Amino acid sequence: MLREKLVKVTLEWQERYGVAPQITASLSEYDAAMMVGMTEDEYSEFMQDKTAVSKGSDFVFKTIRYQVKGNRPSGKPGSVVTMVPKATNYDWDRLIWLLYDKHYEIQEAWEWNVKSYKEEFDTIKRLSPSHYRKGKCLYAKNS
Repeated sequence: MLREKLVKVTLEWQERYGVAPQITASLSEYDAAMMVGMTEDEYSEFMQDKTAVSKGSDFVFKTIRYQVKGNRPSGKPGSVVTMVPKATNYDWDRLIWLLYDKHYEIQEAWEWNVKSYKEEFDTIKRLSPSHYRKGKCLYAKNS
């Protein structure tokens, strides 16, 4: 599968040059789409005319606009996720946050609807994983 090839090359790059190429955003969007039931063909078709800097949602499935955020620690000593990305707009219906391990394996996935997200986080400047964990759990590896 293409996802595994991308991860393999990225980890090889990190091993050789010390820092992994930035694939977390693309990978988290793909993984979130698969998680909500989109097929690879549907995702591929939807993404064909998109750019990496689209405002608002990252993909639409069954008329629901999804915003996706993801984090991955490098695996180096002291590399722990303490800050998570915050949505900068509310042009979406649901937000999914994914946390990966150093091998890009999903550890957690949490979902928020836009109304609850805005009420909970609009005035908070810096979000941590514990903030997103207050949402709907879509996946938790250790559960």
